[in-house]
Amino acid sequence: MVIFLNRIKEYKETIFQNIKHTDENGNEYWEARELISVLEYSKWQKFKEVINKAMIACNNSNNITSDHFTQAGKMVNIGSKTTRKILDYRLSRYACYLIVQNCDPRKEVIALAQTYFAVQTRKQEILEKESDLLSEDEKRFYIRDLTKKGNYSLNQTARNSGVKNFDKFHNAGYRGLYGGETADDIAKRKNLRYREDILDNMSSTELAANLFRITQTDEKLKNENISGEDNANKTHYNVGKNVREAIIKNKGILPENMQVPKKSLKELERENKLNKNNLNYEYLKENDKIDVS
Repeated sequence: MVIFLNRIKEYKETIFQNIKHTDENGNEYWEARELISVLEYSKWQKFKEVINKAMIACNNSNNITSDHFTQAGKMVNIGSKTTRKILDYRLSRYACYLIVQNCDPRKEVIALAQTYFAVQTRKQEILEKESDLLSEDEKRFYIRDLTKKGNYSLNQTARNSGVKNFDKFHNAGYRGLYGGETADDIAKRKNLRYREDILDNMSSTELAANLFRITQTDEKLKNENISGEDNANKTHYNVGKNVREAIIKNKGILPENMQVPKKSLKELERENKLNKNNLNYEYLKENDKIDVS
C-alpha cells in the first residue's frame, strides 16, 4: 500500500504535472495527444473512443461538455518537411478524471491515474467550497500566505538565475503588472507609511493577480533555464505584463484601480490578537481565575 501511494505521489509531482499547461487566464489544462502517451495508448482511434465516452458522462452529469473538452487542432510533422493538422483536445482536470474512469483499469498506469485524478478533483472541489465560505479578509490572509511562500521560492530561483539586485527584479514584475508602477509608486498611491508592506494592503483579487505573476515567473525561470540578471528581470516584467493583458482581455479591473482595503492585514492581526486576549481575560475573570479587585 505504501509503495502504491508513493507511486501516486510520483505521478502527481512528475508525470501529470509535467504535461499540465496553463492558459493566459491561469486555468490549467491537459492536451489529449500528450495524455494518450502517459496512459500508454498506442492508437488515437482507441483513445478517441474513450474520450467520447467521457464526454457522454460529462453531459449526463449536467456539465457543459465544451467547458471541459475544448476541441483544438495540432500541427505535426509527417516527414519530408511536411506538416498536417490533427485533432486534439484541451482537457480540464475533470475531463481527465472522466477519461481515466473509462480506461482499462487492468493497467497499473490507469489505476494510478484514476486514483490521482479522483483525489485531486475532490481536493479542488473542497477548496472551492471552502473558498466560497471565506470572508474577504480570510481570503486575503490565505492568499497572502501563498504569496509569501511563492516569493520565497521565486527569490531562490532568481538567485540561481544570477539575480543580485532583488529590488530591481521585483520592481520589474510590478512594472509589468501595474502599467509601469514600481513598489514605491504603488505604496504612494495607496497612501502607505514608509516601508509598510504593499501586499498586506491588497484585496484578495489584487493579491491573486500578484500570486499568478509570482508563480508563473518562478516556473518560467526554471523551465526555460533563464540565466543572467537582465534576462530574469525581463522575464519577470513580461510575465507581469501578460497577466495585465489577460485582465484587460477579460474586461477586469486593473490592479492599480482596485479598491484599497480599509485595514491592512497587520492591523487585522493586531485586532484579532487583542480580541483573543480580551476573550481570555473575560473567561478567566468569570471563572474566578484572576483577582480583579
